[in-house]
Amino acid sequence: MLRVIDLRGTRPSESELLAAVPRASTDVSAALHVAQELIDDVRERGSAALVDQSERFDRVRPASVRVSADELAAAAEALDPDLRSAIEATIARVRAASAAQVPPPVTTELAPGAVIEQRWQPVARVGLYVPGGKTVYPSSVIMNVVPAQAAGVRSIALASPAQADHGGRVHPTIAAIAALLGVDEVYAMGGAGAIGAFAYGVPDLDLEPVQRVTGPGNVYVAAAKRAVAGVTGIDAEAGPTDIVVIADAAADAEFVAADLLSQAEHDELAASVLVTDSAEFAAEVDRRLETRAAATRHAERAVTALRGPQSAIVLVDDLAQAADFVNAFAPEHLEIQVADPDAVLGGIENAGAIFIGPYSPVSLGDYAAGSNHVLPTGGTARYASGLSASTYLRPQQVVRYDEAALRDVAPVIAALSAEEDFPAHGDAVTARFPAESR
Repeated sequence: MLRVIDLRGTRPSESELLAAVPRASTDVSAALHVAQELIDDVRERGSAALVDQSERFDRVRPASVRVSADELAAAAEALDPDLRSAIEATIARVRAASAAQVPPPVTTELAPGAVIEQRWQPVARVGLYVPGGKTVYPSSVIMNVVPAQAAGVRSIALASPAQADHGGRVHPTIAAIAALLGVDEVYAMGGAGAIGAFAYGVPDLDLEPVQRVTGPGNVYVAAAKRAVAGVTGIDAEAGPTDIVVIADAAADAEFVAADLLSQAEHDELAASVLVTDSAEFAAEVDRRLETRAAATRHAERAVTALRGPQSAIVLVDDLAQAADFVNAFAPEHLEIQVADPDAVLGGIENAGAIFIGPYSPVSLGDYAAGSNHVLPTGGTARYASGLSASTYLRPQQVVRYDEAALRDVAPVIAALSAEEDFPAHGDAVTARFPAESR
């Protein structure tokens, strides 16, 4: 079922590994023109454009783009008790993990009277996007909102596409979770237009511009984020999901097959990759994966993803080579299912989230681990990280020098400003000590 990339007997360079990495064929830049048109339409026509775009892409015209407080409260009241309990448990876990991501203020005294304070200041307002598409993602409400709240963001707006199956309303579970989290600014809008609405505001909805937009979405959402990145902050240009599993012969083939399938059901472009030093184990996983894929509810979608060029079995000589391949791939999700996982973990540098051992599947992180499931895709984990409380924080340095401390460092400033031919920089210091500059 999965194609095979055989690296055994080779020691490829980093550039060669990067070339060998299987990837889905997606091009955000190709969608940029369409996304920009949709954004411009929202800027020109406001909520009328959002309603028209909803009809065009979501097959329904929302009765109201802004979701009423009564609708949010009713959705929360109608939640199935078991589902509500699961949601509340997930919120508690993600809240605890997110709180740990907020750095404490730090004060450094460089000399008597010379102090630098490091503080982490939240942005005041954010726009959080929850996709609709092939399915609905209520867990993404939690993953976006809770870290923002942990960071101290004061104003949170949430957008999700109107649902034809729900009379043009936001999916009721999304509305319910927003209510449980205390988010009362919710909009039935989707796609590139929603991102534009967040970035520029929509006056006739009283929707004010935001300072940062976060959340996953399709290629047009990713393109829209690129288009507005100079106007507002963004978390990332999210692409199709991916999973890499490093496994040896000691792993459970059924577990590995189940985990590879779990991401393949997301999307036809999802990537599922097994990296192993055992050809026999790889063949067993492939057999079990084919059986599971044929029986799953979303078989057509999953099989397309598994047979696509982005999915593969990668055969390596040893687990050190496996780590090298993973660092080149830079997966969104990495599972390590080997006899000695910590030995492999030490060689891993690039991954969005790492799941250790047979009882830490990616699905755990998608919902209830406490970690965040909004993660870097498409190899961007080589330089980017997943969504967290820090996404909404800006480090700021507060400088406090008294007269004696400034006098002490004045010669340093004078020497450097003279070297850079900025005499006024030096003068701004010596002006405070006129008697000493004569």
